[in-house]
Amino acid sequence: QVQLVESGGGLVQAGDSLRLSCAASGRTGRTYIMGWFRQAPGKEREFAAGISWGGGATLYADSVKGRFTISRNNALNTLYLQMNSLKPEDTAVYYCAASEYGDMFYARDISKYNYWGQGTQVTVSS
Repeated sequence: QVQLVESGGGLVQAGDSLRLSCAASGRTGRTYIMGWFRQAPGKEREFAAGISWGGGATLYADSVKGRFTISRNNALNTLYLQMNSLKPEDTAVYYCAASEYGDMFYARDISKYNYWGQGTQVTVSS
């Protein structure tokens, strides 16, 4: 099993920045692609960003492209999401997820993620 714990959420104003972290523990050697998903009230959970095992490949949802940056430090078993120029529509619970798939073709597919964190709330006021 793999345990994921997010941190770094909070209440910010539009235009501000936040950095989310996700600490992984357990059998992390079985996880390859990692991603951030988000879920706004009344909406389905959606893909925000994904990253390959080595960090050389990343994917972003169109809604966050150019504003968010996903990165990972495998030595520290930590995933990050740097969020800049935040907008009120970015308000959501943000979830860290890990997949046993290695092909970035699957990075946007929520069903391909095996492990999930408990989520961290990000609220952006206008």
